[in-house]
Amino acid sequence: MDIFRDKLYSILERFETVKEKLNNTTNFDQTESVDLSKEFANLTELADIIRLLFRKEKELNDLQNLLNTSNDNEIKSIAEEEYLDLKNEIQEIEYKIKILLLPKDIDDDKGAILEIRAGTGGDEAGLFAADLFKMYEMYASLHKWNFEILDFHGGDIGAIKEASVSISGKGVFARLKYESGVHRVQRVPETEASGRIHTSAATVAVLPEVEEFDIKIDEKDLQIDTYRSSGAGGQHVNKTDSAVRITHIPTGTIVAVQDERSQHKNREKAMKILRSKIYEHERQERESKRSQDRKNQVGSGDRSERIRTYNFPQGRVSDHRINLTLYKIDKIMDGSALDEIIDQLIKFNQAEMLKGNN
Repeated sequence: MDIFRDKLYSILERFETVKEKLNNTTNFDQTESVDLSKEFANLTELADIIRLLFRKEKELNDLQNLLNTSNDNEIKSIAEEEYLDLKNEIQEIEYKIKILLLPKDIDDDKGAILEIRAGTGGDEAGLFAADLFKMYEMYASLHKWNFEILDFHGGDIGAIKEASVSISGKGVFARLKYESGVHRVQRVPETEASGRIHTSAATVAVLPEVEEFDIKIDEKDLQIDTYRSSGAGGQHVNKTDSAVRITHIPTGTIVAVQDERSQHKNREKAMKILRSKIYEHERQERESKRSQDRKNQVGSGDRSERIRTYNFPQGRVSDHRINLTLYKIDKIMDGSALDEIIDQLIKFNQAEMLKGNN
């Protein structure tokens, strides 16, 4: 018995069932209609590629019959070549189907809260945090994602102490979740007279951006404090208590936002970050219980793990999780080549998940 083929036939049967139900909308309510529409959309790509597989397998079977019955050597030679090409194509289609059948991360379609903090390395760490901020901003622009600053604490000479942004668009979290961790930089600071290479770091955290209906937070569990914004001057300082600090008492999670002049807007942004932090905590607990092999996969979200090194003198970027090194640091830092790393991380993660399913 071919369990894999049986599963594919059952998917096609379900696809036809859902399609038929959608064509007869009088038998169910609006909620069921929405659920069926989502299921139909999710099954469409899978059904198309399964049908393609079955067509290719029929072609392969026809070629096999031709090889078994033909006495024409020229025809057999051509058929043998086509047979090998078709077998390879079928293997590729099967792999694509297996990828589509992998369990989906329910948060992949969500936006993301991206947090960047300067780590060890003094001013140079703050400058590198600012470089990462620009990299993600340009990367978001290339994908036509919306990039909104939630909180921003700058330092001297263009450095960043910490910053939080909201990034929204199609499949944001699916790609950016692999960026969580410690990013290390090796370069000669502009202030270094002797030309000595310094090593510093910045921390990136990526959380799924959640709506109020995704997670319920009871107002009585919140302690909200207001205070006067502080900073290096300019737009981040004012003379009213507009800064907001929210503490979620049950978890001890604290979020402070002072980027806006309006206390109401700061509270709104702080709640957006708080929801994502609490949701991410629950999400990590679910994932650790669900997967014993999580340590073998990338994108675990562990912000203490060193994931990548940016070596400017050598023009290279190395991702330590998959032993990938690219000598195109300028294109990565302007966001245009970041997908080359993320695509490889996704493929590695998929391969690890396939191993676990075998």
